Amino acid sequence: MAEWLYEHGIGERRAALVEDAAIIAIGIERDSDGVRAGAIVSAKLTAERAGDSAIVLLDSGEEALCAALPRTLAHGASLLVEIVRSAITEADLVKRAKCRAAADDAVPSSGPDLLARISASGHTVRTLAAHQADALEAAGWSEALDEAASGHIPFEGGMLRMSLTPAMTVFDVDGSLPAPALALVGARAAAAAIHRLDIAGSIIIDLPTLANKAERVAVAEAFDAALPPPFERTAINGYGLLQIIRRRVRPSIAERMQFARAESAALAALRRAERTPGTGSMTLTLHPVAAAWLEARPQHLLELAKRTARQPLLRSEAGRAMGAVDVA
Repeated sequence: MAEWLYEHGIGERRAALVEDAAIIAIGIERDSDGVRAGAIVSAKLTAERAGDSAIVLLDSGEEALCAALPRTLAHGASLLVEIVRSAITEADLVKRAKCRAAADDAVPSSGPDLLARISASGHTVRTLAAHQADALEAAGWSEALDEAASGHIPFEGGMLRMSLTPAMTVFDVDGSLPAPALALVGARAAAAAIHRLDIAGSIIIDLPTLANKAERVAVAEAFDAALPPPFERTAINGYGLLQIIRRRVRPSIAERMQFARAESAALAALRRAERTPGTGSMTLTLHPVAAAWLEARPQHLLELAKRTARQPLLRSEAGRAMGAVDVA
């Protein structure tokens, strides 16, 4: 039976849905995240309208793109809005959060956090503590995050290469199996990766070309069986392309790992440090950019000292890989 493992870390909450000792879904929520999807917050119309849409300033100071605004709303007016998608960081920009005018009877709320979302999933939730055996790591936590960061996702008989683009996420299926078999296992592997890494929005899977329509239908049905709904998809065309649409409400795990590498490395270091036994001071050795990210957030180091009763020291090392962290 699947079970959520939940951990309230320093600067980050993390969760993994584990079944048969393997991770099938990951959730991450960070202190640096903006307003959550599902939140009802106050906003002010601060820019000229373009039809029914405009930029609004949320009470948190964050800007959001708001649709379905009442036509009677004047520039500078205040209103309640519902966040339908949180802000998403990409390679060269940050996409503003999206919102819409809230219902007339709506009341302000912060929206469901990660723990609330997984608790509502129907699966049991087990909260982990740093002094316990590392159940997340035993299920393959680091390996799953490495796949998200590199975009290289192996499966039996081949490899998925995941590419994040401004328009869509693309999975290329490669391997040495005969085309029908490779397409079948590749489609299942892509479905599992989409679910595990919370990939949403527009998704393309580039499968081996299959001339036989019955084979293409069988591969599409195998994909459907492997990816939990809701989603929409096209048929597999003659070039082996399958397009999927999933509702996008937050950054995917791949976007977090690829577009916030320094933050991801620093938070991984804090996680490892919290689980490292010992007395006296401890030294965290990181890539210089990851070390600088932590130095700029002394509250995280103070929390680490509080949780471990040890004094953390930072050491940056030029030439170290961003994800390479040592704690001693």
